[in-house]
Amino acid sequence: MTISNDGPVPQAVPKATILGGSELHKKPAWWKEATVYQIYPASFCDSNGDGVGDIQGIKSKIPYLRSLGVDVVWLSPIYRSPQRDMGYDISDYRDIHPPYGTLDDWRDLKAELKATGIKIIMDLVVNHTSDEHEWFVESRSSKLSDKRSWYYWQPPKYDEDGNRMPPNNWRSFFGAESAWEYDDATDEYYLRLFTRTQPDLNWENPKVRKAVRDIMSFWLEEGIDGFRVDAINYIAKAPGLPDAEIIEPDIPHQPAMHLYLNRSKCHDFLRELGDKVLSRYDVMTVGETPHVEEPDMAIQYVHPERREFNMIFQWEHMDVDRIPGTLLGWKQYRLSEFKAIMSKWQITMQERGGWNSLYMENHDQGRSISRFASDSPEDRCLSGKLLATFLSTLSGTLYIFQGQDIGMINLPKEWGIEEYSDVVSEMHYRQEKERRQRESKVTDPCMKDVVEDIQKKARDNGRTPMQWSGMSPHAGFTTGTPWRKVNPDYVACNAESAVTDPDSVLNYWKRLIRLRKTWKTLIYGDFEHFAAEHEQLFVYKRSLKGDKDAYVFMNFSDAPIYGVSTIVPEFEGDLVLGNYGTPRDDDVVKSTDTLRPWEARLYCARTEWKDYR
Repeated sequence: MTISNDGPVPQAVPKATILGGSELHKKPAWWKEATVYQIYPASFCDSNGDGVGDIQGIKSKIPYLRSLGVDVVWLSPIYRSPQRDMGYDISDYRDIHPPYGTLDDWRDLKAELKATGIKIIMDLVVNHTSDEHEWFVESRSSKLSDKRSWYYWQPPKYDEDGNRMPPNNWRSFFGAESAWEYDDATDEYYLRLFTRTQPDLNWENPKVRKAVRDIMSFWLEEGIDGFRVDAINYIAKAPGLPDAEIIEPDIPHQPAMHLYLNRSKCHDFLRELGDKVLSRYDVMTVGETPHVEEPDMAIQYVHPERREFNMIFQWEHMDVDRIPGTLLGWKQYRLSEFKAIMSKWQITMQERGGWNSLYMENHDQGRSISRFASDSPEDRCLSGKLLATFLSTLSGTLYIFQGQDIGMINLPKEWGIEEYSDVVSEMHYRQEKERRQRESKVTDPCMKDVVEDIQKKARDNGRTPMQWSGMSPHAGFTTGTPWRKVNPDYVACNAESAVTDPDSVLNYWKRLIRLRKTWKTLIYGDFEHFAAEHEQLFVYKRSLKGDKDAYVFMNFSDAPIYGVSTIVPEFEGDLVLGNYGTPRDDDVVKSTDTLRPWEARLYCARTEWKDYR
C-alpha cells in the first residue's frame, strides 16, 4: 500500500552473516518455482451486480486461472474494513468485508482453488489498523485503557506562543503533513505514518506481537499457504520518538524515514514471528519493504539463516522513474539505469543466498506497458510480450497482477484529474498545487504536468475493473454500475478475445509459464549481463549446471537495432520464443543480427530447444 518518500535512510543494522550463498539460492523450494497471480478483489469480478468484485466472482474465474498456469493466488486484503484505503485499513482481521462475501464463502474459494492445484496466500497488514478496529476504539477511549499502549500516544508540545504542536516533527509517509493526529477526547496525539484513519500499532508491546501471532495462526490453521506482509519494515520506531533533523527549514514536518524504517528491532520482531509461528508451516512469505535499496540490506530480511521472509518486494526498479521527494512525480530514466538495478539484484541475491520477487505491476503501480514500454495501439501487444519475456526469464518468484496477463494499460489520457480518486493521487495533486501557490503567489497555477505524472504513475491505473469481455457492458466485470469506471479500451483488450487469439499477450504468458515449469535454468540459473551501457538493448544469459543455457535479447525502443550478434561473442542458439511470432519446428535461428522495435527473443544454446515449447 505504500508510496515512496524521501529522506536519509542509513543502513540501521549490520550486514547479515552469509553462508553458502550460491548453493542456498539454487536449493529447490515450491515457492521459488511458483507463479503467483495477484487478485485485487474489488476490481476482479462481480457476481451479484452491486458493482464491486467479490469472492463468488473470483470462484467463477478459477478455470481461467488454472488455464493460465498459475500456482498461487494472492488475495489483496479482503478483511472487514471501512475501505478508506481500499482494505489496507482493517477493522477485523478474522472476518471478511461484507461486500466481498462471508468467511464461509472464502473457505469455499480456498477449497475450490486447492482442488485445482492452486495455493492461496493472504495479505497481512499489521503495521497499523483501521481507527475503527476494536483495539483502537478501546485504546482511544481513555488514557487508562488496557489497550492504550497498543498504539503510540503522546501529549502535545507547545511553542512559545502557546500553540499546540505534535509530539515530534515527523512527516507522514503519505505526504507533507504531520505523522501525528490529534484526539480531542484524551488531549493526546496518536502516530499514523499513513492516513489519519490508520493508527500505527506499537510493536514494542508484547501483547501486540502476541495478537499478531494469533492472527497469523488463525489463517494458517484455516489452510492458507502464506502471507504477503504489508509495510512490514515500518514496525520498529526509534526509541523515544525523537525529532528528525531539519533538512527543509520552510516546512514544519520533516522526513523521518531513518527513524521508523529498517530499524534493527524490526528484525527482532520478524524473527519472533518466524520462530513462534511460521516455522511450524511449509508456507511462503514475502515482505513489502520500500527503501530497502541495496541487496545487502535485503539479505537481512531474506537469507534463510535470518528466519524472517522467503523474499521481499524491493522497490528500487519501481522508483527509477520517480522524482525524489515526491509521491507521484515522474522523470525520464535511462535504460542503462534500469538494467543496472535489475542486474545488481539478480547477481547479488544469487551470490549471497537470497531470493528475488519478480514484478512490474501491482495494486500500487501504474500499468507496466504504459510506464516501461509503449501503449500505442501498434506497440502495446509487442510491449506486453516483451515485458512478460523479461520477467519470466529472471531468477525469482514470478508475480502477475490481474490484467497484466491480457496487456491492460493505464487510464485514457483524456480522462480528467477527477477520475483519480485514490488517496495518494488526491494527496499528490493537492500538495503540488499548494506548493505552487506558495511559490508563485498564483491562486490557480498550471497543473498540466502534475496531471500527466499522475496519469503515468497513479495507483488508480491498476485498480480499474478487470476486462473480461469486449462485448458485454462494463467489460463483463459487472451487470451493475462498477465502483470504478472501466477503461474503454476493453473492446480491444479483454480476456474473452485473448483466449481465442493464439498471438495474444495472454497466450504468450501461458507459454512462458509453461517454460518456467520445465526449464529450471530460468529459475535457478546464474545471470550474466551484456552491453550494460546500451540504452535500447537488454541482453543476458542464464546458465545452470546440468541444464541448457538461455539467452535473452530485448529491444526496449521503437527503432530497430542492428549488429546485435556482436553483443554476445560466438553466440549460437535456437529460437524458443519470440514476441513477433511463435517459432515453427523448422525455425532454427543460429544467430541474430537485427531486433525489430520492442522485439524480445528467447534462445536455447542447444538444439534440444523443442523440449521447452
